[in-house]
Amino acid sequence: MGERVLVTGISGYVGLHIAKELLEGGYDVVGSVRSLEKSASVRSALSAVVPTDQLEFVALDLLSENGWDEALHGCSLVIHVASPFVLAEPKDENELIAPALEGTIRVIKAAKRAGVKRLVLTSSVVAMTSGKPSGTYDETAWSETNLPIGAYAKSKTLAERAAWDLVRDGEMELVAINPGFILGPPIGAPGEGQSIAMIAQLIGGKMPMIPDVAMGMVDVRDVARLHVAALKAPEASGKRFIAASEQPIAMSTLCSVLRNAGYDKVPHRKAPNFAIKLMSLFDREAKGMVPQLGKRVAYDTRATYDVLEWKQTPFETTLLEMATSFA
Repeated sequence: MGERVLVTGISGYVGLHIAKELLEGGYDVVGSVRSLEKSASVRSALSAVVPTDQLEFVALDLLSENGWDEALHGCSLVIHVASPFVLAEPKDENELIAPALEGTIRVIKAAKRAGVKRLVLTSSVVAMTSGKPSGTYDETAWSETNLPIGAYAKSKTLAERAAWDLVRDGEMELVAINPGFILGPPIGAPGEGQSIAMIAQLIGGKMPMIPDVAMGMVDVRDVARLHVAALKAPEASGKRFIAASEQPIAMSTLCSVLRNAGYDKVPHRKAPNFAIKLMSLFDREAKGMVPQLGKRVAYDTRATYDVLEWKQTPFETTLLEMATSFA
């Protein structure tokens, strides 16, 4: 019997990869899903890549108190992945902020009641550099929530800040993993993740022009390995770790890699910034993109390499294996 770990949001793109890493590592995994009806498809997807004898499921809702204490019984570790992620700007920012913030507070309070020794939180680089000018940032950076940074970035920043506030008493160890834009092949069916949808649209010829956006990017498998490393490394406690390419990767570069690999429907033309801004008046996905136009943010990831012993997957490998998985 290995250590017992609760993984929230196990059915998602990142959650499935984390579950795979944990099961391969001999952990007993309790995966939270919003409805137990989803557990069969999750087990089926994971069974294709790893034995699932040490996997069980619980039904939990980030906006409800029901079931958390029972789910955490016997768990010494938690990985809190569950949080909504959409590129489109919602009509009401609380559609994203409430489940992210309230859910994080609920999970941490329940974990402390259960005597959990360490919780690893899936945060994001958008909790670090949103509202900041172009430049290079390390794990000490925090986003400017008083600026119009968008609901998703605000939700991740407020949730992570709340998490750190809640563990100041020293009762439980906290580690935050802050990924960039996550790419890579999914486990099981492609699903509806935002990065999956974006790459599918690109190779399907459904995105006519390339926006002037560049982001730190990361392989989903690297993100999963870093979460598991963060459970184990003694010196990781109380720290944040950036999981993103050191230099931002432009959407035009991403498109060029895909075109060179034979995906000839991928666009060539760049979208003028004014066109995206004009679209943002009536298109919520364009509105969500506006804060990133022309911005170039680089990351100092030395702590991730040193403490978590990260071996970064090459970007081209990540992208092409993701594209191939859609075939």
